[in-house]
Amino acid sequence: MSHIVRLATLDDLQPLYEMAKLTGGGFTNLPADKPALAEKLERSVAAVSGNTDAAGDNLFVLVLEDAGTREVRGTAQIFTEVGRRWPFYSYRLGTLTQSSRELKRTFRADMLTLTTDLEGSSEVGGLFLHPAERAGGLGLLLARSRYLFIRRHRSRFADRVLAELRGVIDEAGGSPFWDGLAGRFFGMSFQEADAFNAVHGNQFIADLMPKHPIYIAMLPETARSVIGVPHLTGRAAMRMLETEGFQFGNYVDIFDGGPTMIAPTDRIASIMSAKEAPISAIDEAGDQRLVSTGALADFRCGYARIGGDDTAVTIDADAAALLRVGVRDTILHAPR
Repeated sequence: MSHIVRLATLDDLQPLYEMAKLTGGGFTNLPADKPALAEKLERSVAAVSGNTDAAGDNLFVLVLEDAGTREVRGTAQIFTEVGRRWPFYSYRLGTLTQSSRELKRTFRADMLTLTTDLEGSSEVGGLFLHPAERAGGLGLLLARSRYLFIRRHRSRFADRVLAELRGVIDEAGGSPFWDGLAGRFFGMSFQEADAFNAVHGNQFIADLMPKHPIYIAMLPETARSVIGVPHLTGRAAMRMLETEGFQFGNYVDIFDGGPTMIAPTDRIASIMSAKEAPISAIDEAGDQRLVSTGALADFRCGYARIGGDDTAVTIDADAAALLRVGVRDTILHAPR
């Protein structure tokens, strides 16, 4: 095991900022803005310092660390309950059916309706892996570590988890969806609106966006064609979410039209399959599994060779050292 997932600290600001500059835009949860990133880290540190296990407006920032170099090579975020700091807006895809006796025809119009239906959900987001590390299952490790964190701190999270996937971004860094819809009302580019949202929140959407439903047929084809379509780099993330039991819930992002994936928390595959057991011995035999240990600031997650049964397990020495566990310590483990 060469990498470990841990909770971020304030010292991780610079590496997170360097990674944020590599996202290419449209990545609201990881803005290339140091003050905004610093605020996220401060929120995460405050969240792990809290004494309550109840759900609330908390953010946890995770980082993927190379155990050999101690460099941060990826990051992910977990929000305990969206919609508390400011409204959580989405577009809901729906259909209006109307019939005409005289014409003997039925018309079905696809529509986008601005909504806050998903408020109160937990959210997994902000997943970004350094381009040089996109191999060897590290993206899967980073993504799934969030579910073991939720399982370990279940009372802090809602009964529904969502994930917003980045929508289609063109070569110039613009959004066809934004240009065809919201951009017409705001007089600002997608990049300007996305950067403003990342730092200040999206209340300005509520202030300026028309509240009436939008007929999709009235949008340009460039905008219609990308509704609910993930960014090219987000297709693998979408497949990972589907494997965990997430489904497209007919909600899309208000900025880029990317799909929102939704799953009942206790039906997420990694959460359902995770088992807790004490370590009985350090042993190199066993199958490679996803393993986590510790709570809040002491949370660590990685791959390890695990043997034994449901009552007690063995773990390989390298993983035990990186996870900082030994005989009689308890771990949470799930199939790789």
